[in-house]
Amino acid sequence: MPRAAASTSRKAKAKTETFSSMPTLADDTELVGLVFDLQPTTSSSLYSQYTIGLHAWFLDQVRQFNPDLSAYLHDGESEKPFNISSLEGQLLPSGRQLQLQANQTYRWHVNGLSQRVVQFLSQWLTQLPQTLDLKDAPLLITKVSVAHPATTYAQLLHSATAKHSNINLSFVSPTSFRRKGHHFPLPVPVNLFHSYLRRWNDFSGMAVEQEAFLNWIDEGVIIHQHRLESVKVAAGKRGSVTGFTGTISCGLSKTALANTEFTQLFYALVQLAPYCGTGHKTTFGLGQTRLNLVKPEVATSSQLLTNMLGERIDELTALFTGQRKRTGGDRTDKIAATWATILARRDMGESLQVIADDLEMPYTTVKTYAKLARRALKPENIS
Repeated sequence: MPRAAASTSRKAKAKTETFSSMPTLADDTELVGLVFDLQPTTSSSLYSQYTIGLHAWFLDQVRQFNPDLSAYLHDGESEKPFNISSLEGQLLPSGRQLQLQANQTYRWHVNGLSQRVVQFLSQWLTQLPQTLDLKDAPLLITKVSVAHPATTYAQLLHSATAKHSNINLSFVSPTSFRRKGHHFPLPVPVNLFHSYLRRWNDFSGMAVEQEAFLNWIDEGVIIHQHRLESVKVAAGKRGSVTGFTGTISCGLSKTALANTEFTQLFYALVQLAPYCGTGHKTTFGLGQTRLNLVKPEVATSSQLLTNMLGERIDELTALFTGQRKRTGGDRTDKIAATWATILARRDMGESLQVIADDLEMPYTTVKTYAKLARRALKPENIS
C-alpha cells in the first residue's frame, strides 16, 4: 500500500474522522460520485498529461484490492464502469510544466457506474491510503465526500416519471465524440444521448432498443440555447482530442412528450450524465458533466499550456501521417499519433522514462521513436 509522508497527529485524526463519517453504501448501490480533497506535501512540478497518472494510480488501487475487477476493467470489451476528473484547483505554469502548490487544496472526482465498482469503492474507503502518489508529487488525502448521491438505475428511472421541464447540461472538461473515425466536437442531442444510453444498456440491467430511442431523440429534442467553446487537448495515452466545453439548454417537443416511455428514459439519462460523463475518454478526465449552468471559467495560463500540448500533438500527427502514407507505412495512424505524442511531450520537458511508463512501452522503443520523429522533422524530410 502507498504510505504518506509523515503527517501531524491532528491531520491523522482529521483523516480518521472524515473516513468514519463516510456514509455506508447499500449493497444494491449501482451509482455514486466521490470527490477527494488533496493537498500536496510540498510544492512540486506536474507534467501536463498528469491525468494518465491519476488513471494509473486508481487502477493500481483496484488491482491491489480486487484483482478480478482489475482484469475486467482492463479487458476493453465493454463501456468502462467508472470515470475520473482532472484536478480542480490552482495549477500554475512553471516553464513547460504545471506547479502544484503546497498546502493548497485540490479536488478530484471518481465516479462508479456499476454495483461491482461501487462495492469496490465501499471497501476501498475503509482502507484508503494516506497519499495519492502522482509521479513524484505526493498528494495527502485529507477528505472524501459524496459529490453525486448513491443510487440505482431503477431509482433514476422512477424519479424521472414526473419531470417534463427543460434541462441544462454543463461540460466542465473538454468533451468529444467519435464519429466516422474522427472527433466530433459538438453536443448534438443524438450524440449526447447515445453516449448516456450506451452506459445505461451496459450497466442498468434494463437495456433499451437503441435505434428507436435515438430516432425519437433526433426528432424530439430541441436545443434552446448554448454557449460553447472548442478546445484541442492531449487526452489519454496517445494523440490529441478536439473537444468542446460550455453549456446547453434543451427540452422536448410536444410530439416527443406523447411517448411517455421514452420521455421517462430521457430524464433518467439526464440524471445519469453527472455520474457517467459525456463522450469518450472519460476515464482520463474528459467529458465531466454537471446538471446546472456552470459559468465558464476564463482560460488560465495552465489551461493554455495544456491546450498547447494538444495542438502540437495534432500538428505533428498530421505531418507524420502524411509522410508515412507517402512511404507506404503500415499502421499509419497509430504510429503517427505515437511519434507525435512522444515528441511533443519530450519537447514539453518530460523525461523519456515517464513517457514510456505512461504509454506502457519499453524505454528503448520510446527512445527510438523519439529519434525517428526528430529525424522526420528535418527540412529534407518535409515536403
